[in-house]
Amino acid sequence: MTPRDNVKALLFDVFGTVVDWRTSTIRELSGFGRGRGLDRDWTAFADRWRSLYQPAMEEVRAGRRPWANLDTLHRESLETLLAEFDMRGLAAHEVDHLNRAWHRLDPWPDAVGGLRRLKTRYVIGPLSNGNVALLTNMAKRAGLPWDVILGAEVARAYKPLPECYKRNAEILGLAPAEVMLVAAHNDDLAAAAAVGYRTAFVARPGEHGPHQKKDLHADRAWDVVTDSFHGVADAMGCRG
Repeated sequence: MTPRDNVKALLFDVFGTVVDWRTSTIRELSGFGRGRGLDRDWTAFADRWRSLYQPAMEEVRAGRRPWANLDTLHRESLETLLAEFDMRGLAAHEVDHLNRAWHRLDPWPDAVGGLRRLKTRYVIGPLSNGNVALLTNMAKRAGLPWDVILGAEVARAYKPLPECYKRNAEILGLAPAEVMLVAAHNDDLAAAAAVGYRTAFVARPGEHGPHQKKDLHADRAWDVVTDSFHGVADAMGCRG
């Protein structure tokens, strides 16, 4: 069996796999600070913001709070950080602008070209914890050529809950085995594989900066293991 046997759609983790969230948020925060004469450790701010990502979603996954989309969770985390970094007193529109930094993330250099190749043969779309508005705005700005936008908000379940993967396959009218998840995170791929998805690991060793220790390489024999979306396209028989 080849990696592409029976696969009709490729769905993608987004933060870290498709886009370089860390460099992008540091850029956004730094520009915001320069414009307002604020001197802070923006790298630390970005890393701290990301560190609140999983705990915030876990409150929803565990049923300790009702469904809330990622824009809402990011905004709550941002309010915490503004206090931690002594940035109280910003206007509501300034806080909203900062929160929407996650809508303005830049793709990795290989992402758009690789997606265009894959789109010639497969349905492609995100399977992200990001909400639809966030992912739509990101795609419009970055030129991500999705056929469809799916993910946690559509499924009303955050990854890695099985329902997220199952419901998004169902929405496409496909069996899990007809869908491949492309991700830079071994735990995401393991959760997808557990419900029957095919899997592609794309190494992004710079996602968390120079001291990254996790997901530097594939920890299992996924269906595809590569270091770029062009490698995925090659493996899936797409010309380019």
